[in-house]
Amino acid sequence: MDFLRDLFSRTLGIGTPEKVLDELSLEGVGRFLLSGKCKNVVFMVGAGISTSAGIPDFRSPGSGLYANLQKYNLPYPEAIFEIGFFKQNPEPFFALARELYPGQFKPTICHYFIKLMKEKGLLLRCYTQNIDTLERVAGLTTDDLVEAHGTFHTSHCIGTFCGEEYQLPWMKEKIFSDLIPKCDKCNSLVKPDIVFFGESLPSRFFSALKSDFQKVDLLIVMGTSLQVQPFASLVGKVPSKTPRLLINKEKTGEGDSFFGLLGLGGGMDFDSDKAYRDVAWLGTCDDGCLALADFLGWKVCAALLWLKNIRYNIIV
Repeated sequence: MDFLRDLFSRTLGIGTPEKVLDELSLEGVGRFLLSGKCKNVVFMVGAGISTSAGIPDFRSPGSGLYANLQKYNLPYPEAIFEIGFFKQNPEPFFALARELYPGQFKPTICHYFIKLMKEKGLLLRCYTQNIDTLERVAGLTTDDLVEAHGTFHTSHCIGTFCGEEYQLPWMKEKIFSDLIPKCDKCNSLVKPDIVFFGESLPSRFFSALKSDFQKVDLLIVMGTSLQVQPFASLVGKVPSKTPRLLINKEKTGEGDSFFGLLGLGGGMDFDSDKAYRDVAWLGTCDDGCLALADFLGWKVCAALLWLKNIRYNIIV
């Protein structure tokens, strides 16, 4: 790796770029947001932004969703989200859907921080891996969102020649009546529009990123392990001078930023002497959002927005 780095540096004249933040810290990101240079913020979010709402993430040992699926007698945990298994045995998925169904959980501070970013005129887009629709509940619109792994918001018949669309209330009635949803027209299975293993991502994911990731001024990544492709690859698609902030319990998405400059991968670099734009804030996503909001002078706004919609008590 060092040999290749040195070779490319000598032959192509490529070195470490100048730092794009005055400090590689949350405060440095905050000053960039306040500088007037940052007009378009893109969020990439995963299950970690919803855990404080009571929704488990997928991969945490012992407490993640995959670790608690034994009661469904699956051949392996991931089968519950495999389209082939679903077509043969849809009962486990719909049993799980009753537990996790939209409307049973309330948005977190993270969700309302993203909404606050919209109200400040800074949100370009929120790319979410989540299927809980809490971004919508917090007030984001279809235009604000790219639901990379789909959504419960709509459902479609998976019959070969049908494809009839159904809305959230129809699916909710079926699920909570302990019925396997069947199409009113052809009696085939109806599946929420979430992306199962073996299915393609929504076309909007690919069309939106082409424009969004050319003009993004700041990328904020929260609550995701960045293990699932192609979502994880998005961190490498921002311009080379775009700062990237990770808010997560642990560092993730790391790679060699030098080779990212060559178009050979764009993993984040937090700690090396070549680091120039990536910042990791480690802790819960809610705490990270409150810390950034506090620095920006938005903490009261974020808390009041959460209070207005959740009606919980919070110490500001």
